[in-house]
Amino acid sequence: MQETVSLEPNKPIRVLTVFGTRPEAIKMAPVVKILKEDQRFSHFLGVTGQHREMLDQVLELFKLKADLDLNIMEERQTLSQITIKALKGLDRTIEKIKPDLVLVHGDTTTTFVGALSAFYHRVKVAHVEAGLRSHDISNPFPEEMNRRLTDALAEIYFAPTRQARENLKREGFPEDKIFVTGNTVVDALLSLEAHLDKIPLPHPLSSSRPFILVEVHRRENWGDPLRQISMGLKDVALEFPHIDIAVSLHKNPVVREDVLPVLEGITNIHIFEPFSYLEFLSLMKRSLFIVSDSGGIQEEAPSFHRPVLVTRRVTERPEGVEAGVLEVVGVEREKVRNSCRKLLLNPDRIEQMGISPNPFGDGKASLRIKDYLLYYFGFCRKPPQSFNPKFRQIQKKEKREN
Repeated sequence: MQETVSLEPNKPIRVLTVFGTRPEAIKMAPVVKILKEDQRFSHFLGVTGQHREMLDQVLELFKLKADLDLNIMEERQTLSQITIKALKGLDRTIEKIKPDLVLVHGDTTTTFVGALSAFYHRVKVAHVEAGLRSHDISNPFPEEMNRRLTDALAEIYFAPTRQARENLKREGFPEDKIFVTGNTVVDALLSLEAHLDKIPLPHPLSSSRPFILVEVHRRENWGDPLRQISMGLKDVALEFPHIDIAVSLHKNPVVREDVLPVLEGITNIHIFEPFSYLEFLSLMKRSLFIVSDSGGIQEEAPSFHRPVLVTRRVTERPEGVEAGVLEVVGVEREKVRNSCRKLLLNPDRIEQMGISPNPFGDGKASLRIKDYLLYYFGFCRKPPQSFNPKFRQIQKKEKREN
């Protein structure tokens, strides 16, 4: 049985949520909002600004205001520079706020540094999206090691799926500190879905021409892998001139140097500056399928029943592969080209991947996190029910049969 923590009577739980990138902000926005609305919490939001412009878009979209902003973003900064600046700033932040708990998300450098700074100050850490594993510390890099180190420092593990929970159990983390929530990104998507159909397609995309959506940027793919992926997409564009390929080009200049020389000048490849989050979700929902090395997209696309060809060698989200909504295709030119060809020549396969059940969440992850924290800090006697995707799928099946 989980041992709960007692606070002074009627004292709210002081929670500091820390994030620094757009994906973290998207996934933590529902958690921040639900904690701020509950008077049993005194919530503070600290951002590092590891991704500046893209982070600000999400803060504005979800109407979040940071209590402290470290603003560490610099062009072409190294991982060591991010780590040093974030650690110094978070030291000051934790000393000022004196939280009962630091809440971090996922696998960014901000995530790891937030957990490390909390540990140095003897403050408990809760890790949202704990337990994801690719079992290869170079893929994704540095995220795989960031999440392992964060889990090593955490006190509470909010695992998004049962498989993530099993990863943690195998590594020896205490089972009574692991709670399966579902992924908070599904909460975020459901809150925004009503707005998506009102967003026009960007010129020159048209509803009369099907398109593939592309977003590639992973650090471990810089250099030859990104060029290989780009050449595979170029082959697809030339073979299928009636299909458009929409490329959302990451701001990082290293990514641009790898991608642009290969893809520029091809009639049916359209290169766009990074879209706002709503615009990108709208494109995702309307695309034939998605080609990406992004971790978040692997979780978002199943909510819109869109298949994803994952341009990585491994994925830490095997539930999507098992459910049939993701396919890991690697980074070689031939594999990218052939995987796209198979889908374009077999529309039934696209449909089959699209109707697979979403293994990542049901829109209630944030509520489960809040309720578990209330239980952990002694406000409730019993923990909430954990996320059970198989039960949810059975319910759907029973409804169809009835």
